[in-house]
Amino acid sequence: MREVIRLAGAFLVAAGISGTIDHLAVQPFWGAILNVFNRQVIPRLDFLTGYEIYANLLVAVVGAVVLAAAWRRDEDA
Repeated sequence: MREVIRLAGAFLVAAGISGTIDHLAVQPFWGAILNVFNRQVIPRLDFLTGYEIYANLLVAVVGAVVLAAAWRRDEDA
């Protein structure tokens, strides 16, 4: 289960960074997979209009927190 949590955290970090790059300049690599949040979710949420970069960076930070929590959990066990 910890491996799944680590994988999810790593995906969120990659998706957040990729979404930020995609918003600033077109991201040609893995765009269909990593930029789902940036291309599908953000445009549908009106309160994120104008804050797209911050939203993508927040996804990356949440992913980093998930990764840190998973690693911390391993050290405690």
